[in-house]
Amino acid sequence: MGSGETVARVRCVAAVPCWVSLMARSPEDAEEFYGPLLGWEFEPGPDRFGPYAHAVAGGEAVAGLGVAGVGAIPLAWTAYFGTESADAAADAVRERGATLAVGPLAFDAGRVAFAADPAGAAFGIWEGPPGRARKLDVPGAPVWIELRTPDPFAAALFYGEVFRWDGRDPERFDVRWEHDRVVLRAEGHSVAALAREQASGPAGTPPHWEVSFSVPDTDRAVARAVELGGGVLGPAFDSPYGRVARLRDREGARFAVISPKG
Repeated sequence: MGSGETVARVRCVAAVPCWVSLMARSPEDAEEFYGPLLGWEFEPGPDRFGPYAHAVAGGEAVAGLGVAGVGAIPLAWTAYFGTESADAAADAVRERGATLAVGPLAFDAGRVAFAADPAGAAFGIWEGPPGRARKLDVPGAPVWIELRTPDPFAAALFYGEVFRWDGRDPERFDVRWEHDRVVLRAEGHSVAALAREQASGPAGTPPHWEVSFSVPDTDRAVARAVELGGGVLGPAFDSPYGRVARLRDREGARFAVISPKG
């Protein structure tokens, strides 16, 4: 598409993950992998910090792909939490002994910062055009975002204080214990969870936010990922939220695919 065309605007949803992005060494290679795997098309995105593309599925912008700079953080998918004030969230990160790596910085769609929680899991902070939480029922969309960490309760306290979970309208937003996880719910549906990392997980995997993309058939997606040059991090399994497989792309970035339950 031309640089002036837009398929869908991205909206910031306060207190919950509302965007995911990957910084790749080769965005072209990433597009060749994720496009066929998840049915994505691509359109130009904000380029203040370098080339950046929006991945589009079902007419919705669902993820971002950018270029990893020299000395950048390890290649990984980053989940961005929305906030009314990037400065306030950044201050709260520092006050709670966590790491503010970059920002807040201004760009076309608002202000962003990059941080790591006390256990080392990286995440983004985004102050941008406000929107409402909604479930994207289209293949290729990120439909489940889960923190894999040794202590989900300590993590829930940290994120709850940074993003003011307790001060939100309980009719629209709540945090509950569900299926052995701390689960965030917004606008009537689950949007993210914090879970204890299992001993059977990939050896040496540090705490991280795992992004799961919706696919019609998890097992077929696993086979397709291998055909496209990716790798499998373990056998597919059935979870309370659908059938899941953990994968890596051509450059080693980890992600998951899920066939959500109806």
